[in-house]
Amino acid sequence: MKDLVICVLGGMGTYATINLFKQYAEVFPAEKEWERPRIVIDNRCTMPSRVRAFLYHENVDKLLDEMTDSIDCLLKIGGGTARIILACNTSHLFLPKIFERIPEAKKAVVNIIDSCVDQIANDNIKQIYLLGSEGTIESEVYQKALAQKGIKCQVPEKEQYALLRECIEAVKQNKYTDEVESIFEKLVGEYEMPVILGCTELPILYEKYRDNIEGVVYDPLQIALRLLKKEYDYE
Repeated sequence: MKDLVICVLGGMGTYATINLFKQYAEVFPAEKEWERPRIVIDNRCTMPSRVRAFLYHENVDKLLDEMTDSIDCLLKIGGGTARIILACNTSHLFLPKIFERIPEAKKAVVNIIDSCVDQIANDNIKQIYLLGSEGTIESEVYQKALAQKGIKCQVPEKEQYALLRECIEAVKQNKYTDEVESIFEKLVGEYEMPVILGCTELPILYEKYRDNIEGVVYDPLQIALRLLKKEYDYE
């Protein structure tokens, strides 16, 4: 895998993609730049909302068309060693439709939900708390994957969805307040158990406020990068 090309479908949102690129540099440290694997990022911020597409069937065809086009382009750029990361948890709900259009993408895509659940199971975690977008939570994509591993998953109450949206939008807009900090710290500390940061904006808040947060958190994007590091046999 020395010719590995990491391909990222980003822009969902942009700051989450920037954070992924920063994580890439940290996961693959190097004295010389050429010691890192190549990375190609398509920051396709023109895509419709993945959450609204799932919950309300809004702009689904447009979303699928744009996702398909980007993944197809990334496959062509990366060639046979391309490994594709979708920098959005909710976007994974549309992968079955994408694979119908581009069957060869199935082997290339790193499913950040599956790799996160595998890591949790390997760590012998028996119960975990999921924070994420309304679409990710309501789809039960994490809950079902965790249940197959015998892991119980606690999720926020529906009344807390608005608080989660406030945290996510704060990152998307790069606007932080004391109220956002208080909300996020309370959400993460709701239960005395490990937490999945199941929206790619949430790890940014965690890094910002981690000094005030106790306990174990799982960042699916970082786990996916570390998985690729293992594939790359990176020393």
